Amino acid sequence: MRYTLVEEMRETLAIIESQLAKFTEHVGRAKLTTARVFVLPPTLKGDELTPTPTLHVEQQLGQQARQLALQHFSHLYLQQQSERQSTRSATRLPGALCIQVTQEERDELNELSTTINRAKQHFQQLITVDSELTSAERFPFVHQHFPGLLTLNVYRSLHVLPSVDSVNFGWANKHVIKRLSRQQVIEQLEKSLNAKRARAPWTREEWAERVNEELRLIQQFPQDVRLKIKRPVKVQPIVRLWQSAQQKQTQHACPSPLIITYLAGETLPELGSLLDYDEENVAHRHKPDAHPATLVIPRLWLWKED
Repeated sequence: MRYTLVEEMRETLAIIESQLAKFTEHVGRAKLTTARVFVLPPTLKGDELTPTPTLHVEQQLGQQARQLALQHFSHLYLQQQSERQSTRSATRLPGALCIQVTQEERDELNELSTTINRAKQHFQQLITVDSELTSAERFPFVHQHFPGLLTLNVYRSLHVLPSVDSVNFGWANKHVIKRLSRQQVIEQLEKSLNAKRARAPWTREEWAERVNEELRLIQQFPQDVRLKIKRPVKVQPIVRLWQSAQQKQTQHACPSPLIITYLAGETLPELGSLLDYDEENVAHRHKPDAHPATLVIPRLWLWKED
């Protein structure tokens, strides 16, 4: 890890915070035509991996929706939320704000969002790549230097879009899947072991023994064993944007409200609603057959294909 890393992180975070202040000021004073956001239940501490078969949505409109959106964009520290709320799960607030702007105001908002998003991406790069830390090591490292910082909230991009014809919301289920060789898993476990850190509620020695047991298990597998990380991602809100002129629909994850700008004379978008989520009523268009697999290291979501 280079010695200038933390200082570069501080400088980048300062850019994010100062530009976010300008961004929220612009959005806050713009002419609001329509706004709709959907408040989701917070993830409580200890419930990060708990399945969520149902989610109740509370809709907010107009000025109240804008105020919630502005608070959401600036929500970067755990001190800004309830003590019971998880620090390892990002707060989500799907929705959209439609504001009427001049071409100059649109250009300024686009420039601000681009600057902020580049800084966010750079900050993420510094933590996840340049620090050379494992995922388990990043959390204590970040909170040592930036107490209370919610990295997932910092990483999240802003989306400023020109006018579209309609904005509709829905839900998406998925898994993160990453295939690994036996040697890659061994190297990952050895790096964790060499870090000589503890993980609550275990002591350093107890944690080292647990990792050693995992290491011995993987070393028993043949070289050509098929291993993969298959980690469920909590159901997430999505948005579908329709542009009739291009006869084109695009779909994006929607953890934050979209800012939709339109000029005088342009058509105001139609905003749809986000319904409550109910896992039992999800209709899968195509669900491919999965290979039979055995979970071998639960904490890593590491599976061995049978």
